[in-house]
Amino acid sequence: MTTDFPKNLIYSHEYKVTEADLAVVCGSGSLAVLSTPSLVAFMEHSAHASLLPYLEVGHATVGVSMQIEHLKPTLPGMTVLCQAKLVQVDGRKFIFEIEAYDKVSLIGTAHHERFLIDSDIFMQKAEKRGETLTTSIVK
Repeated sequence: MTTDFPKNLIYSHEYKVTEADLAVVCGSGSLAVLSTPSLVAFMEHSAHASLLPYLEVGHATVGVSMQIEHLKPTLPGMTVLCQAKLVQVDGRKFIFEIEAYDKVSLIGTAHHERFLIDSDIFMQKAEKRGETLTTSIVK
């Protein structure tokens, strides 16, 4: 598996807040502001995308934890900039600190962990779990 990840890797990506990203639409609240689940998705995508250029074929990373603080509301149409900083690599574990900003201020922070996996083995295990579920339901 790949082990050559740059120290202090920083990746930034901008996201436009659409109607689908709103709390009232995704069911996490009753207001027309950026939902926390959407902010989490923006943040996780930034961490995920930061590692893609360094992965060997047949490998991927999966998110395993996210601790987030959603600090300020963001309106539809605004742009959110997420900046993911790789702060630690421990074997197959990647630890990120992520900040999100709209055009006004910092709107969220997160601590996020990802693991490096072999894609084929991971999917085989997932499919086996699915078969177990199907077998359980049929009985």
